[in-house]
Amino acid sequence: MLTLAVDQRLEAGHDRRPHALVIGSGFGGLAAAVRLGSRGYRVTVLERLEQAGGRARVHRQDGFTFDAGPTIVTAPQLFEELWTLAGQKLSDDVTLVPMDPFYRIRFADGTSFAYSGDPERMRAEVARFSPDDVDGYQRFMAHSRAVCRIGFEQLGHVSFGRVGAMMKIAPDLLRLSGHRSVHDVVARFIRDERLRTVFSFHPLLIGGNPFRASAIYCLIADLERRWGVHFAKGGTGQLVDGLVKLIRSQGGRVRLGADVARIRVEGGTATGVELESGETIPADLVVSNADSAVTHARLLPEAQRWSAGRFRRARSSMGLFVWYFGTKRRYPEVDHHTILLGPRYRGLLADIFDRKVLAEDASLYLHRPTATDSSLAPPGCDAFYVLAPVPNLAGGQDWGALAEPYRRRIAQILESSVLPGLSEATVTSKVTTPQDFQDDFLSYRGSGFGLEPVLTQSAWFRPHNRSGNVRNLYLVGAGTHPGAGLPGVLSSARVLDSVVPDARVTA
Repeated sequence: MLTLAVDQRLEAGHDRRPHALVIGSGFGGLAAAVRLGSRGYRVTVLERLEQAGGRARVHRQDGFTFDAGPTIVTAPQLFEELWTLAGQKLSDDVTLVPMDPFYRIRFADGTSFAYSGDPERMRAEVARFSPDDVDGYQRFMAHSRAVCRIGFEQLGHVSFGRVGAMMKIAPDLLRLSGHRSVHDVVARFIRDERLRTVFSFHPLLIGGNPFRASAIYCLIADLERRWGVHFAKGGTGQLVDGLVKLIRSQGGRVRLGADVARIRVEGGTATGVELESGETIPADLVVSNADSAVTHARLLPEAQRWSAGRFRRARSSMGLFVWYFGTKRRYPEVDHHTILLGPRYRGLLADIFDRKVLAEDASLYLHRPTATDSSLAPPGCDAFYVLAPVPNLAGGQDWGALAEPYRRRIAQILESSVLPGLSEATVTSKVTTPQDFQDDFLSYRGSGFGLEPVLTQSAWFRPHNRSGNVRNLYLVGAGTHPGAGLPGVLSSARVLDSVVPDARVTA
């Protein structure tokens, strides 16, 4: 078994364990820290902001609590595994509440689809829209199961650092139609256009366009059906707090306000970092949870950086416009998760991903956490988060000027559909734009999910979990394999188990 012996110069007090530095405290970084701590490393997490969690930070204002980032918890066993590695139980720190239905999908014509994990109820919902598509739906779910078994269970935590690993899975990719888009594959099974939308929207949850995201992402339908969709009581921030607690219980540290200026490289090996404050922190290995473009184009010395052209040629995921708001009344008829589809599907996505124009219409994801946990708002009030996919900063929009008019446009859509009286009921408000993603999270092009999940940016074609040109440098998070979304970033940390040597303390 590979081991990494401690460099005696890196001792902190009497702790002689090898030192691992983790840049960034998003879920990928926190999960990596727990895994490294369980394997004998002394871990320090460096977070440039004043709150842990990265995009999963929490906004609190006027008595309301808003999750800023991920709100949908799938594959909860990945979290349970982290607590087990630290010798603890997830349920002691976090209560995960299963959602039923997973989502309420509302169409522009006023009809809605209750998307759940119950096969019988799902067949009935499909039959309500198109009786002739029930058989096709069942065949699609069987296909999704086959893709999930290979794409998630077998390959989701495998390193693709060598091209041979990609060649080995090529036959499976072809057999599972990985070279086609999610929408193309769904359309093979289902005829009704509304149902095609219902079963092809999932790539949007990880930054992809269903009309070109690899059909490997059809696995999400089965992943949700098998392990459910959950909400962390108290908000996703409870998971962040729980992971920070695990890291500290292992003897690790989480430093806030620690902005990394560069990764130190000596003789082709990562030896630590330098902070913007000038402080130098030595390490035996470095794990970057920063945007992969930031790692390769800004943090590394010039000799090890990727060319600017390499990033210009890459496809970035869409941007996100998020409005957090609280109301002085409750809306009990609104589900925990609602997807409001606009009058266009393919055309709107082309505007966002290809033409990069801010369209007049919108499709929205509405999160009402107080449907499950009333403690997130004052008594008699509701907390909301509404997300609109928008062009990333390559579209050239001036969000300083556009943010408020666009927020009003979204408010009008909500008020005329599911939240009557919203304008009068709103008592607190905050927005986040693609510009904020770039400024706060150093997200390349202000994208919400890093690289777009297309086949030519997946597995071996994605930035590798182990750097190919700097020894002892590793990457986790949405910008590396397997990709964005909570299961993806947690699995990226799991990949480290096969590429980072175990720690070994020498006398």
